[in-house]
Amino acid sequence: MSAHPGSTRPARRVRENRSARPGWLEKPKPVTQAAKAVALVAVVLLVCVPFLVIVSTSLASTDEVVAGGGWVLWPTEPSFDAYRDILDGGIVTHALGVSAGVTLVGTLLSLACTVTLAYALSRPGVLGGRPVLLLILFTFLFPPGMIPSFLLVKELGLLDSYASLVLPVLVNVFNLVVLRGFFQGIPEELYEAARLDGAGDWRVLVSIVLPLSKAALAVVGLFYAVTYWNSWFYASLYLESDHWPLQQVLRTYVVAGSGLTDATTGEATVTAPQTVQMAVLVIATVPILLVYPFLQKYFTKGVLTGAVKS
Repeated sequence: MSAHPGSTRPARRVRENRSARPGWLEKPKPVTQAAKAVALVAVVLLVCVPFLVIVSTSLASTDEVVAGGGWVLWPTEPSFDAYRDILDGGIVTHALGVSAGVTLVGTLLSLACTVTLAYALSRPGVLGGRPVLLLILFTFLFPPGMIPSFLLVKELGLLDSYASLVLPVLVNVFNLVVLRGFFQGIPEELYEAARLDGAGDWRVLVSIVLPLSKAALAVVGLFYAVTYWNSWFYASLYLESDHWPLQQVLRTYVVAGSGLTDATTGEATVTAPQTVQMAVLVIATVPILLVYPFLQKYFTKGVLTGAVKS
C-alpha cells in the first residue's frame, strides 16, 4: 500500500522549520563564510603543525634532525630509537609512574574534598557556611606566596614527599565555585522529597546529587587531572631529583638541551638531543590528551551551568 502523497508534508515542514533562520539573523554572505573557513583552517594549522613537527622529530633519525636544523616536518625513515632509549633508561619510566600515581590519587582526593565542601556550602542554613565561603574566596583573591607555601610544607614535614604535590593544592576555588553553583541549580523539590523519605545528607549526596552532576564532575575531574599531570613547579621546590614526576624530567631535558646517557656505560647515546626531547614531550602529552575526546561533551554543560548559577 502506497503512502498518501500528503503524508510527507508534515515531516518536510518540520525539516524546513528547523533549517529556517531567525528573522533577525541575516543570511551569511559568501565572503563571510569564506573568511570563517580561512580562519578555521588557520587555527587548525596553528594547532596541528607544531604537534606534527614534535611527533615527526621524535621519530626522525639523527642525520635527518641535523640536516633539518633540529626540526623535521616529515621523517623519511621513521625510527623508535628515541623511545626505546627513553624507556630503557629508567628515569622517564619512573617519572611516568610518579606522574600517573600523583594524578590518580590527587584527582580522587580533590574530587572527594571539593564535592563534599561544595555540597555543604550549597545548602541554605548551614552553620558558618557564609563565613567559610568568604574565607575560601579570600584565598582565591589573595593567594599565598612561594616562600610562605614552602615554609608551611617544611613545617608539616612534607618535603621530599609526594604528599607535597597534592595537599597544598587539594581544593581549587574555581572548581569549588563551579560545583557549588551546579548543586544549587538542582531543583529544591528533589531535596525535599528525599528528606520526606528519611534520607540524610550523605544519602542525598550519593543517591541524588552525584548522579545528576556527572557533567560537572567530569569537567572538574579533568581540570584536576590536567593540573596534577602538568605540575612541575612544586616538584622542583619540594622533591629531590630521584622523585621527580614526568613534567619536571621533561623540563630538565628541554632546558638542559642534552640527550640520554647509557645506563651501563654512562656514555651518551647516539640519539640526537632534539629527538629525545621531542620523544619525552610526546610521552608527557599523549596520555592526558587521550582523555579529552571522552569528556569533551560535558564541557559546555558542566562549566556554563555551574558558572551561571554560582
